[in-house]
Amino acid sequence: MPSWKYSVQGLDPDKTAIASGRDLRIKPKQAREICHQLKGMKLEAAKVYLGKVIDKKIAVPYYRYRGKIPHRKELQGHDAGRFPEKTAGEILKVLESVEANAGFKGLYAERLRIVHMAAHRGRVIRKFIPRAFGRASPYYKHLTHIEVAVEEY
Repeated sequence: MPSWKYSVQGLDPDKTAIASGRDLRIKPKQAREICHQLKGMKLEAAKVYLGKVIDKKIAVPYYRYRGKIPHRKELQGHDAGRFPEKTAGEILKVLESVEANAGFKGLYAERLRIVHMAAHRGRVIRKFIPRAFGRASPYYKHLTHIEVAVEEY
């Protein structure tokens, strides 16, 4: 069993809570864009935002990985965006986990702000699907690690 470490250091253990989701079956590029959008938000606002993404009411703006991504009218000041529902659902579970960890430490849930949120590439599960004439085509399952740290302000 591996021992996981966090990429953020120097947090005050009395005012912060951390959580992570390891080997989640979501795409790391989508997770990176959601983490970029949520960093600095209050925890309750981030959960509401992810709920709207799942319901396809608001799109996540794509900053880095936006080749051939369509424009969205609800993105004011930015053009490219998508609705990564599965990724938003998995990240929402990690946010609920960090909220439970903060409650266990005695921190107030309505006074929590996301100070660190990162998505790291995990391993890739390689599979093959048989094709005609004895050939095979690969397809991949991407795994991602998500880290969240919240601080009481």
